[in-house]
Amino acid sequence: MAIIDLYQNIATQPDRYRQLRCGKTLLTIYNCPLESNFQDVWSEHNYIVYVVTGRKIWHTTEGSYDLREGTCVFVRKGACIVEQFLDVTFCLVLFFVPDEFICDVLKSKTNPVNAGLHKYHPVMQITVTPSVKSFFESMEPHFGAERMPDESLVQLKFRELILTIADNPV
Repeated sequence: MAIIDLYQNIATQPDRYRQLRCGKTLLTIYNCPLESNFQDVWSEHNYIVYVVTGRKIWHTTEGSYDLREGTCVFVRKGACIVEQFLDVTFCLVLFFVPDEFICDVLKSKTNPVNAGLHKYHPVMQITVTPSVKSFFESMEPHFGAERMPDESLVQLKFRELILTIADNPV
């Protein structure tokens, strides 16, 4: 079983995976086509997973993370093993976000983020507040539109998500 480069697999197939892009930052709604119970995946960029339907488990060197409908996590760039449950359709929103984009957005915050001396795990839970949930719901119409939104709007929406998560309680 070959490792799947998640970012490249999606980014290079815009006809298969409808996507909104701004530079290397990419958002897609992804109906997962994996055919085996376990799949090695990696990404050169961090990504946020918001689960629309189904269940998968992300296995890392530091633990396992059970993702179900309505959950949201931040996955640091690198490799993991994804366990799939083939009896349920899995649909998620994937938001690939390079380090540079995150840093640029966080530098623009009026109230700086207090990073502290935390150990950052490969997968970090994001509290799904009404603001986080409404962000993902507000993006859905853009995927069904005949025309893609202007790149400046896409960038603004991507910045909105990072700023919303940065203000999110842990």
